[in-house]
This record gives sequence, structure tokens and C-alpha cells, in this order.
Amino acid sequence: MIPVMKPWLGPEEAEAASAAVLSGWVAQGPKVAAFEDAFARRVAALHAVAVSSCTTALHVALHLLDVRPGDEVVVPSLSFIATANAVRYCGATPVFADVEPETGNLSAATVEAVLTERTRAVVLVHQAGVPADVDAIRALCGPRGVTVVEDAACAAGSTYRGVPVGADAEMAAWSFHPRKLITTGEGGMLTTNRAEWATRAKRLREHGMSVSAAERHSGGGAVVESYLETAFNYRMTDIQAAVGLVQLSKLDAIVRRRRELAARYHELLAEELGAEVPGLRAVRDPEHGTTNYQSFWVMLPDEVAVTRNDVLARLAERGVSARRGIMAAHLEPAYAGHPHVELPVTEAFTTRSLILPLYHDLTAEQQDTVVEELKAALRLPLPSH
Repeated sequence: MIPVMKPWLGPEEAEAASAAVLSGWVAQGPKVAAFEDAFARRVAALHAVAVSSCTTALHVALHLLDVRPGDEVVVPSLSFIATANAVRYCGATPVFADVEPETGNLSAATVEAVLTERTRAVVLVHQAGVPADVDAIRALCGPRGVTVVEDAACAAGSTYRGVPVGADAEMAAWSFHPRKLITTGEGGMLTTNRAEWATRAKRLREHGMSVSAAERHSGGGAVVESYLETAFNYRMTDIQAAVGLVQLSKLDAIVRRRRELAARYHELLAEELGAEVPGLRAVRDPEHGTTNYQSFWVMLPDEVAVTRNDVLARLAERGVSARRGIMAAHLEPAYAGHPHVELPVTEAFTTRSLILPLYHDLTAEQQDTVVEELKAALRLPLPSH
């Protein structure tokens, strides 16, 4: 079976995790601090706060903005369900906006269509690593006092107008789940250029303690902490951070390789399928940036008789593990009855797109197999070679 994705992990990560265990410090400690510093430098942010997941990073970000019941937060429905759920954690209302057909991202036009006087924030997702047009949405939201929080879960290594995604973000949330380019097993990061937000976020992830556990243990004397506000247990461990430091050192190589593989997919799809399946589209760089190709999605045109699920089933039978395209939260049972505007592009994406295998050591032969089997799944004749 050709998997859809697998992390690039090796003996270096195993040794780093082992060293953290043997150090005696396995909870949040010096490795977490080192990972925060290194990650902030890599994405050109001033501050980074390691947390237990991207979901918790989004929750902390909205908590810092004092999002509360009665407030609205604009989100794409076309995103993993955690994007909308983080809004509900605050008691606020997620408001679904549609996305651009070219990128799968929110645009200024789709956001403006759902803004109200109750809108407090927009969670702007860089979907599947494709950078969204942040400047256009900030220009729309800034004069209205609406904060843009970037959901960069998939976007480590992507760029926007020549700088890393998230470099100028008020706040950006990142994921280190195994489906992402770099992984710590589970884990996330919140980055910001505001020192006061970073300081409070570090308290919020650790029960609101006035002094962190690391500071207490390294203080050399009796330290009595206080608890300044009701907060959360959203910490990352030193074991995870040790792995994250090794993974971060590989990020540039991972992005280069994925972009090479994506370019070859584009060539193969154009040669094998382009003329025979007019309208077949695949993810590409937008004009304003570069994607890390966290996922390589293709969109089936309406004219193709087979359904996306038929294609997935055929691929699985033939040993190719593909996945449905990006989910639409408004179509899930958790959001049944949740009011929303019409979302035609979102619904087309989620029903007509699929994700093809892409990972660091994918071979040319495996890529050939994926494209040949995709062609067969679309009920076209197999290539002659």
C-alpha cells in the first residue's frame, strides 16, 4: 500500500527523545523553551508559546482576545473541525464563510459577506499549506476593529509575499500532528509579535500560575506560586520538544522535496490526464506566495461521471491510500442546524476533491503508479508505457 502521508522520522529523533528521558526532565522545561526560540526564529515571529495542539493554540488566541458568548468569529467551513470548535470553546458563534475556488482559502470578499457588528475576529486558515491573502483580509478587518488570527496548522515552510507565513501575524497557531510537515507526535505552537500576549499565553497554558514549573525547580530556593486566573493545562513536554527541534532542522529539506514531488505530479497529471479530463485541477502556488504542499489535492471536474468516493475506493483496492479532500464543518453532525450562508465553493471542494500520496521518500515509481491508478479510477484507458 502506498500511504497518503508518513512523517520523516529517524534515529536522530529517537536519540533526542531518549536524551530528554534520561535527563530526568520530561515535562515542560528547557527543551520546550529551546524549541520555542528556534521556531520563532524560523517563522520570523518575536515570540512563540508551545502548547499541546494547534486546537489549544487557537483556543488560547481567542481567549487572549476576550472572545465570549454573544461574539461572532468568522471561520471557513472548509477546514478541520477544530477551527470552528475553538470558537465554540469560548461560547462564541462560528460564522462560516465561503472560500476561493483556486486556493480553498477565505478571501476578503467572502469574509466581508458575513461580517456583522458582533464580529470580533476572523480565523484565517492557510489551507493545506497554501498561503491565504492575509493583507487583503487585514485591510478589510483592521478598520472595523476585527482581529485576524492565522490558523497556520499546515503552513510551516510556506511563504507569503517573500516572508514565512505568520511572520507578521497578530497571532498564528501551528500544528505538529503527524500529518504535518514536522511533527512532535501531538503538539502545537502559538506565535505572536506582542510580548504581553506571549507572557499571558504562557500562564494560560499552565493553569494560570504566576511562576512556571521550570522556574520553580530551577530557582534554587522556596518558590510559592499563585494562580492568577482560571486557565488551562495545555503544556508540551520536553520529550516532544526534543523531537521538534530535530524535525525543525529538517524543515527546509522537507519543503524542497515536497515541492519537487509536487512539480512532478503536475507534469504527470498534465501528460496523462490533462487532455482527457478537461477541468481537472491540482493545488498550486498562489500569486502572493509559495505552498509547502502539506497536501497535494486534486479537484475532479463535474463532467467526470464517477464520484470522488468511487475514485477513493478504486485507489484503495489497487493499493493507493488517498483521502477525501478537506472536510466542510457545516456538513458534519456536530454543526447540524447551525445557520450559515450558502457555501457553494466549499461544498464543491469537499465533495469533488481528494488528496494524493505525498511524503519525503515517495519514489518516482510510486508516483507513476498513483497517476496510472487515478486514471484507471476515472475509467480512462491505462497508459501504454
